[in-house]
Amino acid sequence: MTVTLDDIELAIEFASSGCGDCEAYLDTQSGTIYYIADAVEEPIPDDLHDSDQYLQIPEKREFDLGRSLAIRFTSEKIPEHLDTVYEMFRRQGAYSRLKDFLDSLGLLDAWHAYESLALREATIDWCKANNIQFSSGT
Repeated sequence: MTVTLDDIELAIEFASSGCGDCEAYLDTQSGTIYYIADAVEEPIPDDLHDSDQYLQIPEKREFDLGRSLAIRFTSEKIPEHLDTVYEMFRRQGAYSRLKDFLDSLGLLDAWHAYESLALREATIDWCKANNIQFSSGT
C-alpha cells in the first residue's frame, strides 16, 4: 500500500479545517482515506474506531505549524519585524493580521511557499514514523 503525500496533506488540511468535527483516517492496508464530518456522507467501515488498521490523520497544530512557524519565517526573512509578529500573536486573529502584514511587504507568496514546504516535511516525517509507504506524485 502506497499513498501520495498530496492525499495525506489534503486529509491533514481537512482535519484542520475547523468546520465542526472533521476527521480523516487512513486505511493502512488499502491506502483509502476516510473523511468524517457532518457534511460528508460517504460510507465508513464499521470498525473504523476500533481497529488498528485505521490511523487517524493528524491536524496541522500537531505538527507545530502555527505560531512557531510564523516566528521562524519572520526570524529568517524579516527579523527587523519580529516584535511586530510576536505582538500579532498575543491576540486572536493573528493569522489574518500576519497574512495582511506579509502581503503589505510583498512576502505573502513567500510565506505560502514556506508554510507548504513545512507541511510537506512534517507529512513525510509523520508517514515515516507510522511506517506508511508514500510517493511524492499525485
